Amino acid sequence: MTEVFISRQPLVNRQNRIIATRLLLHLTADDGMPAAVMALDSLASVWPIGGKPLFVSCPAAAIDARLLDWSAPENATIELPATCLLGEHGPDLIAAIQTWQPTICLHFDPQAARALSLGLQCRFIGFDTECLNSAQLKLLAARTRSHGMGIAFKVPTTADFRASMDAGMTAAAGWFFTTPSGVPAKTLSASQANIMRLVNLVRNNAEMREIEVALKQDVAISYRLLRYINSAGFGLSCEIQSFRHAVTMLGYDKLNRWLSLLLATASKDPLAPALMHTSLVRARLIELLATGLVDKSEYDNLFITGAFSLLDALLGLTMEQILEAMRLPEPITDALLGNGGRYQAFLDLALASEAGDGPAIAEQAGMLGLTAAQFNSAQLQALAFADAMEF
Repeated sequence: MTEVFISRQPLVNRQNRIIATRLLLHLTADDGMPAAVMALDSLASVWPIGGKPLFVSCPAAAIDARLLDWSAPENATIELPATCLLGEHGPDLIAAIQTWQPTICLHFDPQAARALSLGLQCRFIGFDTECLNSAQLKLLAARTRSHGMGIAFKVPTTADFRASMDAGMTAAAGWFFTTPSGVPAKTLSASQANIMRLVNLVRNNAEMREIEVALKQDVAISYRLLRYINSAGFGLSCEIQSFRHAVTMLGYDKLNRWLSLLLATASKDPLAPALMHTSLVRARLIELLATGLVDKSEYDNLFITGAFSLLDALLGLTMEQILEAMRLPEPITDALLGNGGRYQAFLDLALASEAGDGPAIAEQAGMLGLTAAQFNSAQLQALAFADAMEF
């Protein structure tokens, strides 16, 4: 039985926030449901119970009643193509669903009407936007609204995302928001420039007085920084009251990673909430993937590599423009520009986790000596971290 690697896709709502994540299990023809169940069971200790919903997607050809052998957590939703309910394994699958009553997302297809007539309770109805135009999507959403909330799958662009929201979808799945759009800006905004100045000051261990003067120039930055540090994702035992207190408790090295995240809050992009969440996942994922493979002194730099990997989309600048304004260590700069270096493989694996190419993920993970279990576990831990950091 081969290892089962999992990739993921976000579900973005009309407020541009990631409200759930799809976990896509990459199975070979010989793996089947036992391998899928084993992979899901191995995640029990890191599954974010009580967190945002996680949709579980397996290839239609592999789905049978044994998928319900997995004790799905309450926030798990199982995706099922309608054809699976009406095919050879349909009766056993339906019986298992009626017994265990998991949360279901039914994928709409030509046999969906027959599947819905079976009386199974579906919380969500998934629509493949590659096969539907806007008018068709709107009509089908209206007809199926009584059966479940509409989810648009395979959404390639922000224009398609807006169209799916206009058609009445609850959320849209895809990475459409991570590609920089429009004409790049020529300069940083005043707020962005001030944050970059602070990042440079902290990284170079500037005098506390100099940093505090810079912070006083933008009170909003101080407020947002303290909110980050005091968030659940940071896990401190006491509340940080001031920047000076933060330095005392954390030191400059740890503080630098949180200050770097403030660049995302200065974004004017409408999809900034989704971009910010993805940046947090990448940052924590890269750090976790590198744990034990690099010196501990480099963990903060790896975190920042992930956190900065979407700055071009967030700030509307080219990555070259952004990096010119900052004095970052060479391994971070090299990875962000795609020039190789010792952080490149970790960033490449984080990006592969979003691309949905199972063999590519397996190859990248293998280059780092990581098993599927290690990789899949790191993804769920990174998702939980990003969820806890959001406010």
